Amino acid sequence: MTPAVETPVRDPRTGDTSGDLDAPWQVIVLNDDHNTFEGVAYALAAVLPGVDFDRGMSFANRIHNSGRAVVWSGHKERAEHYWEQLKDFGLTMAPLDRI
Repeated sequence: MTPAVETPVRDPRTGDTSGDLDAPWQVIVLNDDHNTFEGVAYALAAVLPGVDFDRGMSFANRIHNSGRAVVWSGHKERAEHYWEQLKDFGLTMAPLDRI
């Protein structure tokens, strides 16, 4: 006779889930005094999928008028990638934020 085998049971998640790559993250650009509207629009169009120059200008206006704009949201790894690229273009970035 074979002994009974217990199947382990996982406890539900508790505590900090900041490492969860599936949670949506926000890439936020802040208004500043050194980037032009055209420069912001160009950077956004060059980095973000689905953003052309005209949409970049719309984001630039939103950033200027409200002080910030969420320009992309999604998986953490892609958010980090886009955040770094936009920062490399010289845009002023807010820290990555979870939705």
